[in-house]
Amino acid sequence: MAAIESILTETRIFTPEAAFVAQANVSGMEAYRALCRQAESDYPGYWTQLAREHLTWHTPFTRALDDSAAPFYKWFEDGTLNVSYNCLDRHLPTRADQTALIFEADDGTVSQVSYRQLHARVCQLANGLKSLGVTAGDRVIVYMPMSVEAVVAMQACARIGAIHSVVFGGFSAKSLFERISDAQAKLVITADEGLRGGKAVPLKRAVDDALALGDCACVERVLVYRRSGGAVNWSARDLWWHELTQTQAEQCEPTWVSAEHPLFILYTSGSTGKPKGVQHSTGGYLLGAVLSMHWVFDAKPDTDVFWCTADVGWITGHSYVAYGPLALGMTQVIFEGIPTFPHAGRFWEIIARHRVTTFYTAPTAIRSLIKLGSDLPAQHDLSSLRLLGTVGEPINPEAWMWYHSVVGQGRCPIVDTWWQTETGSHMIAPLPGAVATKPGSCTLPLPGIDVGVVDETGHDVAPEQGGFLVIKKPFPSQLRTLWNDAERFKKTYFPEELGGKYYLAGDSTHQEADGYFWIMGRIDDVLNVSGHRLGTMEIESALVSNPLVAEAAVVGKPHDIKGEAVVAFVVLKGARASGDAAKKIVADLRDWVAKEIGPIAKPDEIRFGDNLPKTRSGKIMRRLLRTLARGEDITQDTSTLENPAILEQLKQAL
Repeated sequence: MAAIESILTETRIFTPEAAFVAQANVSGMEAYRALCRQAESDYPGYWTQLAREHLTWHTPFTRALDDSAAPFYKWFEDGTLNVSYNCLDRHLPTRADQTALIFEADDGTVSQVSYRQLHARVCQLANGLKSLGVTAGDRVIVYMPMSVEAVVAMQACARIGAIHSVVFGGFSAKSLFERISDAQAKLVITADEGLRGGKAVPLKRAVDDALALGDCACVERVLVYRRSGGAVNWSARDLWWHELTQTQAEQCEPTWVSAEHPLFILYTSGSTGKPKGVQHSTGGYLLGAVLSMHWVFDAKPDTDVFWCTADVGWITGHSYVAYGPLALGMTQVIFEGIPTFPHAGRFWEIIARHRVTTFYTAPTAIRSLIKLGSDLPAQHDLSSLRLLGTVGEPINPEAWMWYHSVVGQGRCPIVDTWWQTETGSHMIAPLPGAVATKPGSCTLPLPGIDVGVVDETGHDVAPEQGGFLVIKKPFPSQLRTLWNDAERFKKTYFPEELGGKYYLAGDSTHQEADGYFWIMGRIDDVLNVSGHRLGTMEIESALVSNPLVAEAAVVGKPHDIKGEAVVAFVVLKGARASGDAAKKIVADLRDWVAKEIGPIAKPDEIRFGDNLPKTRSGKIMRRLLRTLARGEDITQDTSTLENPAILEQLKQAL
């Protein structure tokens, strides 16, 4: 196999400041290396110690890893615990009156919930669910707006051992139906409407439509939270949240479950179109969320105000909203709205208002905020910030530098985190008090995570060469299987082509001589151009480093001579270009890419748009862009797009 070529060069490096190192949970590079050595010398013992130190067990486990049925690994299986207990009850003796959640509504209204209040609300809903006949192992669909109630719903399911499957509130009725049907859900929890950007989102109507699409006899009740007061259709199976919970006791004994009991199913898109139900365990998943909060976010429960902007419909909202921060006893912000409503400085206003110390968001959001203007952050007091993070996709170096200098004011470490729905928690990320950072690199694996770069046969590639990112040893927070599809699980993540022994992440990467990792894009986003295998992310980074460009996405389309042609979709910082002006910018950008990373990477075609097609979580839908580049009709579901009208604009080639 020809190696995947790395064409991006980055020489800037930022070492942790002495004051940050001195207070860090992992202080200095030697402390990081000591953890790595401990994992290497006694792998099961290392995870045993961490699990006992960071989680509260009802029945202690006696064995860390069971690999007898690999790749269906089990961790801490004979131990019992409860995730809700770990997130709430264990904090009550010391943090009962501490604010757990600061909720800022779409309209700016702010409310706060203490750990005592959150515990009571979770117990009331848990008792209500039990009164409806929901028991351990039953599946519950959560289709909610970003809200305190969404967290309460997830925690209540965990408290009684029910398996929740959160569906992002932007998904269509068809997508919701597919997930209800696959999980055979007993209950759906939703709201009358969500409020987002000043508009009402009809969630209950979407549930009604989903249940009418096919056989959903499994669903016995639909529980509805009254968020907006908007009119909804009502049937015999529908029940108001407030009516169910208002008479319930504020105490509910946790259901103690095995560490291997499924905590949740989270559906992620698959190449076949059928969503994959990623199944996570209880103990191993929670350990990953807690450790990464402690190590990567350098969590300080007594003083930090943590804000992860992700919706709970995504894995980031599970690990770093609903579970990780609460398990550590943190105070965190939950925001219902969007970054541009009612004005483009909303994010910065929220940070200043709530004195946020740790801010975690997506590169797509950062690039959109750059386009809105670098003067906006300066209009707000961001002095409370001490740590910044990025999640969702690789961040290009120029966006990293803007984030560092404009938002972090040159003093906040940036943790660029690589992980996946399937891994449950961070895998590669800088520990901010130990690891020097490079713009665009996710740096080094977390202690105990054995990351490698291999070719298509599973053999290690030479240093500095690109290849497939794999994780060579099982780790506690990884997915256990795909719901009702064990064969697809093995084929997708432990393929026989790689010997069936490594977890295949699906990303291409290269590792520098100093051990730093650079994510080059998804394996299916690698372009074969005239015999060269190029990662799309690096071409995108080169384009965005041009001062005219706010955002770019690169895909390939078939080419008779070169194999694949490079097609770039570009959003300019100013108005969208057209006519002769656009042709000049195209020529300039092609020359720019040639100068930055070489003529082989010059885009064959550049199209301009006011935006890129994104989901409401900010993820760029590159599959749609590939369809547009090839000139094919779009047959994929576009209901999850924030801006479906942009597709017509991007069809137009110059």
